[in-house]
Amino acid sequence: MIKYLLICKSCNIEFESWFASSKEFDKLKKLKLINCQDCNSQEIEKSLMKPNLAKVNFKKEKSLKHNKNVRKVLREYQRFIQENFEYVGENFAYEARSIHYNKKKNKKNIYGKASIEDVKELKEEGISTSTIPWIEDKEN
Repeated sequence: MIKYLLICKSCNIEFESWFASSKEFDKLKKLKLINCQDCNSQEIEKSLMKPNLAKVNFKKEKSLKHNKNVRKVLREYQRFIQENFEYVGENFAYEARSIHYNKKKNKKNIYGKASIEDVKELKEEGISTSTIPWIEDKEN
């Protein structure tokens, strides 16, 4: 889609309109399907439009704001997990199996590190896990 600033040669009014492409504008003008919204004249020409650079900056700012919000939510999850779960480090798969098969009773839920392969194996064994991106303190 492309937006053009159009000028009526009859009444000098300017207005904007959207087209599928530049070729589409030319096609519609040739078929006399473009007319002025004020005087109904078909003497319509494309005018130069300045690029809207503010939108580019706005999109970047919006994206940065979104990323900050995502990081904030992740930090909140991390804080909740750290306060309510027991950290088992690299032994996560072993500890999860121990809890699942009742070999080791644990009062607290656990969190730690596991490889993708370990998580797949746990799932195959019917052991439910969840994965979240972990933001290290040095990145905060």
